[in-house]
Amino acid sequence: MKLPACLVSQLRQAARHNFSNRMASLHTSAARTAAAPGDCRVESDTFGELKVPSDKYYGAQTMRSMMNFNIGGEHERMPLPVIKAFGILKKAAAIVNKEFGLDAKLADAISQAADEVIDGTLESHFPLVIWQTGSGTQSNMNVNEVIANRAIQILGGQLGSKSPVHPNDHVNKSQSSNDTHPTAMHIAVAMEIDTRLLPALKHLLDALRKKAQEFEDIVKIGRTHTQDAVPLTLGQEFGGYAAQIEYGIERVKVALPRLYYLAAGGTAVGTGLNTRVGFAEKVAEKVSQFTGLPFVTAPNKFEALASNDAMVEVSGSLNVIACSLMKIANDIRFLGSGPRCGFGELSLPENEPGSSIMPGKVNPTQCEAVTMVAGPGDGQPCGGDSGRQQRPL
Repeated sequence: MKLPACLVSQLRQAARHNFSNRMASLHTSAARTAAAPGDCRVESDTFGELKVPSDKYYGAQTMRSMMNFNIGGEHERMPLPVIKAFGILKKAAAIVNKEFGLDAKLADAISQAADEVIDGTLESHFPLVIWQTGSGTQSNMNVNEVIANRAIQILGGQLGSKSPVHPNDHVNKSQSSNDTHPTAMHIAVAMEIDTRLLPALKHLLDALRKKAQEFEDIVKIGRTHTQDAVPLTLGQEFGGYAAQIEYGIERVKVALPRLYYLAAGGTAVGTGLNTRVGFAEKVAEKVSQFTGLPFVTAPNKFEALASNDAMVEVSGSLNVIACSLMKIANDIRFLGSGPRCGFGELSLPENEPGSSIMPGKVNPTQCEAVTMVAGPGDGQPCGGDSGRQQRPL
């Protein structure tokens, strides 16, 4: 991301100082230096003033996070599905807060701005990386600032003025980073599972079942310990692969009910401080309405804020699927080895040349790609071990 020239010295100064000195110097330097017209504006938080790009909706807290956590790059930004989930939550909260007395004009502007977050229109206004506070405070405030400034613009106000829409008092009303971030994570993961993972697994399951039926009359030798054993059909072998994926889908679905529990309404520590009675239930109902998924308020907010057990449970089910995919891909490329001196039981697609020195050589690249995708959880050990199938054997 290219920053305005007026921010370069500010960022360089931050990089040269330790945390405490940096904070002190930023307060004075920002106060001394006026923003160049068209490049920057001055925004403030409880630590003081900072210059931010004039064409961005984020504010001082986002800018401060960029300076304090200058780690990684664009590819390590907070994932867009999480940002969109924040938008869903902020819209739900605005509508419910409107029911509880928030000025309708402000609530409607917040909802409109949140819609732009949800549809991805404002993606460039979320520059923060995942390396930040463990509670996700900076990302929550990034969303609050963006929605607040966009709502201010919708209402004809001045960006950075925090009037008539304030990022904390209005966008973050009845919320804390401690309940919004786990809520956004649950929404994002549940939606990704529903719209991407399960459809893809179902497609793979259908393909494997089709192959199992296609191969039902092909008899081949079975192997144990890679040694010849007794016969079975190729259809039975692929039927086993299909069952692995079927059971993987079932495992994910079993974990989903805990993922549908939302922490929203627990605020800072789970007691629901600064919310209205019924806020949590109404927000969960709105989120469910927006996503089409059966989200409900978490029955125990202390568990919902203090643990990530539901995410760990889902991760476990995904790990099983990854192991299944690793096994299936390795079996298929093993059985397709050759073509002259290997097993040669399967004919694999030939999609690109496989060697820069051996003309005509073709590799099982699709299988290899699957094993790479399936391996991140234990990628280094798997990568080292799998070298036996890549290198001279």
